[in-house]
Amino acid sequence: MAEPIQLKAADLNAQGGVFCPNKAAGMQLWNSHPRVFLDVGKTGEAKCPYCGTVYKLADGEHLDHGH
Repeated sequence: MAEPIQLKAADLNAQGGVFCPNKAAGMQLWNSHPRVFLDVGKTGEAKCPYCGTVYKLADGEHLDHGH
């Protein structure tokens, strides 16, 4: 099993998510699966339903929701 892709808060979009495939995971966007939104901000990690890549907010990183 591959190690989770560690993300900084700055890597997430305004909604607290990332898209997979993602260059941070070493994927070429042109030869991967359809683009899917993964909500990392909700629980601190998310798993892609297509390829199984896990994206995780790195230890010590915090989201600033501004609310």
